[in-house]
This record gives sequence, C-alpha cells and structure tokens, in this order.
Amino acid sequence: MSGATAALDLAPERLGRARPQPTRVAPERRPLRAVVPSARPTLRPRPMYAVVVVGAVVAIVAGQLLLSVGLSQGAYQIQQLEGQQVELGRTSAALAEDLDRLASPQYLAVNAQALGMVGNSLPTYLRLSDGAVLGTPTPASAAKSPIFNAALVPNAQTATIPPVSGQNVPAADGASGQEATTPPVPLQDGLPSPTTR
Repeated sequence: MSGATAALDLAPERLGRARPQPTRVAPERRPLRAVVPSARPTLRPRPMYAVVVVGAVVAIVAGQLLLSVGLSQGAYQIQQLEGQQVELGRTSAALAEDLDRLASPQYLAVNAQALGMVGNSLPTYLRLSDGAVLGTPTPASAAKSPIFNAALVPNAQTATIPPVSGQNVPAADGASGQEATTPPVPLQDGLPSPTTR
C-alpha cells in the first residue's frame, strides 16, 4: 500500500471511533393509477355573478352614451345661442346706426320745420346765477326764420327718410291732445304742501 492510502486507513483510528454509515433503503414503487374524475361534483360558477358583471358593463356603457349625448346636445344649444347672440348684436348695431341717423341735427331741424316750429334768428339767454336776461327778447316769426341754418350740412343718410307729419304726433305727456274735461282743483289756503311729519 502506498503511504497516502495507509494514512487514510489509519485516520478513523486517530479520531476515535468510527461513525456508523446510514443504510439506504430503496424506495418502494407505488403502483400507477389512472386519473379518474373525482366523485365529488365540481362547483359551477354561479350565474348571479355573471349577471351582475354584465349588468355593470351595460350600465357603464349606457351612462357613457347618455353623457356623450347630453354633452353634444349642450354643444348644439351653445352654438345656437351664440348664433342668436351674433344676430342680436347685428340688429343692435343697425338700430344704433338708425338712432344716430335720426338724432342728427339736420333731421331734427327738417322735422321741426315740418311740424310748424320756427327758429329764432335773435336768441335770448338767461343767466341762472343772477337771473339776468342777455339779449333782446323778440318773438320768432316764420317770415324771419331761415329755412335751414347755414351751419347745417345736409345729411345724405336722412334724405330718403320722410319728415314727421304733425297729424299723428302724440302729446308730450302721453295724453290724447284734447283739453281736460275736469276743471282744475281750486286752491284753498295757499299752495298745497306735503305733510312732512
């Protein structure tokens, strides 16, 4: 024997006693069996869960559909209202132009003369601070009144509009223009005054 093998043979003696080696038992072979479905009934999924899931999906789809229809309807209404706003803005601008044209001094002067009003070529002024009359008061007459003021330039925009006739003009206070049939209330003990207490 070689020296290395002799050293290995003596090694258990040096360590003391030898350890027992476990004995290996060959595993038993189990017999093979065929896979057979079990006799227990398998649990089927309950139809209630499927109904709930399908109902939830249908509800979500219907909600989204209704929401999109509502939003699109609101968009159509907004578009319609914006169109009305544009149309009303145009109408307002046209009426403002008509009002400016009818409020021009030239148109007012022509209408005043058509109603029989005359202009005074010698105006008189009243100073409110001290009540002084400035100028010589003279009554205006149709013979002395100029037809048009020389400072007024004819307005081409009002040339096609006929002047107002005095036949259908309502009274300034909204009355029918007839005299009041009831006599005025006579004053007793001076001017009436409101009670302040």
